[in-house]
Amino acid sequence: MPRPVLLVIAHGSRDPRHAATVHALVRRVRALRPGVRVETGFLDFNIPSVSGVLESLAAEGVRDVVALPLLLTRAFHAKSDIPAVLSEAPARLRIRQAEVLGPSPLLTAALERRLYEAGLSPADKSSTGVVLASAGSTDPEAIAVIAEIAREWRRTGWCAVRPAFASASLPRTGDAVRELRALGCERVAVAPYVLAPGFLPDRIARGAAEADILSDVLGASPEVAQVLLQRYDAARTPALTAIGA
Repeated sequence: MPRPVLLVIAHGSRDPRHAATVHALVRRVRALRPGVRVETGFLDFNIPSVSGVLESLAAEGVRDVVALPLLLTRAFHAKSDIPAVLSEAPARLRIRQAEVLGPSPLLTAALERRLYEAGLSPADKSSTGVVLASAGSTDPEAIAVIAEIAREWRRTGWCAVRPAFASASLPRTGDAVRELRALGCERVAVAPYVLAPGFLPDRIARGAAEADILSDVLGASPEVAQVLLQRYDAARTPALTAIGA
């Protein structure tokens, strides 16, 4: 039996860096799993659209699809937008929606590696406070997940870790930076918990003006690609309920 097509569903952005990063990540996933067909669809701003990809797959005779939200938390897009788009797919398609990428120890490892790439070393952990800066959400579940990631990451040896949000929630990145200064951390680093560049990551960067270190977005890191394939493997098991089955 052929493996289901993996459809990576990205939000999309007017910022061309967003789509470029998504495509780079998908190329890495293809390299890791050459036996799986991987397609990309966008909810907004970019092409191809999710619905357009699904129509094309159905026209080719594809039967099974795993739709994977390229999202770090279960918020509005994962709970509402994506299921709505998938529910309108051609009836011949058997679609399983995979879980979002986060939380995952691999993503935390990617955050840490980005900080080391930006100039920190493992020896700096105990004297460095980290702002875990996410896009933000009005969904309490998503906010709680970010706070829990920060608590767990702090236990690995950092001076302190504080969550911050670029929109919808507080505190903002700059406020979290100043809080860590007040706590007495020798240096402060900002780690963007976002997948690709764009409007909100740029806001995070502006909020990091008073920090000592600003790391890069997670992007096409190997850890993100590995998590993506883990979610794909979990979703293609027969135990999950399929959309349109």
